[in-house]
Amino acid sequence: MLKFKKVLSVLLRIVISAVLLFVLFKFNKIDFSALMNDIKDANRIFLAVGFIFIPLVNILGFLRWKMLLKSAGIIIPLKKLISAFCGGIFFSIFLPSTIGGDLVKAVDLVSHTQKAKQVIATVFLDRLSGYIGLVLVVLPAIMLGGPLIEDKIVYFSVAIIVIMLIIVLLLLFNSFIYNRITRFLSVPGAGKIREAIKDMHREIHVFRNHKKMIVANLSLSLLIQALFPVSAYFVGLSLGVRIDLIYFLIFLPIIGAITLLPVSMGGLGLREGLYVVYFAKAGVIKQLALAMSLLSFSFIVFSGAIGGIIYVLTVHHRRLQHNQPPAV
Repeated sequence: MLKFKKVLSVLLRIVISAVLLFVLFKFNKIDFSALMNDIKDANRIFLAVGFIFIPLVNILGFLRWKMLLKSAGIIIPLKKLISAFCGGIFFSIFLPSTIGGDLVKAVDLVSHTQKAKQVIATVFLDRLSGYIGLVLVVLPAIMLGGPLIEDKIVYFSVAIIVIMLIIVLLLLFNSFIYNRITRFLSVPGAGKIREAIKDMHREIHVFRNHKKMIVANLSLSLLIQALFPVSAYFVGLSLGVRIDLIYFLIFLPIIGAITLLPVSMGGLGLREGLYVVYFAKAGVIKQLALAMSLLSFSFIVFSGAIGGIIYVLTVHHRRLQHNQPPAV
């Protein structure tokens, strides 16, 4: 029954992605043939430059997670760690948002370390660090690009992103709010949830003693979140889109935050619609905005496929090692 529900959930998100893309094409009257011609005629040099940033982002993301694992006292062979990380990249394409990939790499690593609480805490903090980096990119960008963008929706989107971060940080690190929540969950039937929250809170607070690591981790997140807009900027150049880089530094973090929602398959459909909506505010025609999104997504799919190959090639090897009988 559980397996059936998982399959049904995946199929549902595939349908949602398809519906979102259909509505996007239909509602905006986008000519599919013209769109394909735009993609085919894209400047290959600019596309190559834009693509280079994606594997770089993955390498930096790997280093960021490895840093957290080391601080948590989780020592694991480099090959296994790379394999788990690559599996996360691959499955994030097919599962709902990047959170689905986080779940895969957490499960994969837990099976080797038997330290579920610590591993889950590092995966959660890795995602939180990325979100903080996203905010650190968009806030200065909106301040600098304010004169270029006089749109309430953009400012409202940024405000929501910042407020969500503040709420999460208060829930995690404010003792008064944390105590109120656990007290509220003292009602009958909430025992497992309360214990899970307490365990997560306890594991996360271990990292408060690693201030240098936190600074280095957030610095990596800031760099990662800045590289995505730069990659999209070069994709835009390949299609003849000539707008200021500041637009990308504002719009991409907003789009990235919204596509964290587990709505569609890998954010497909939702992300494309957001590209059309937000880049229209910079004067980009809908067809080119959609082409930018699809080309950027193709980079992610390609790098994810490489990660999938690495993961698949190491599955058998990792299982053999995991199932080996202990030495006498």
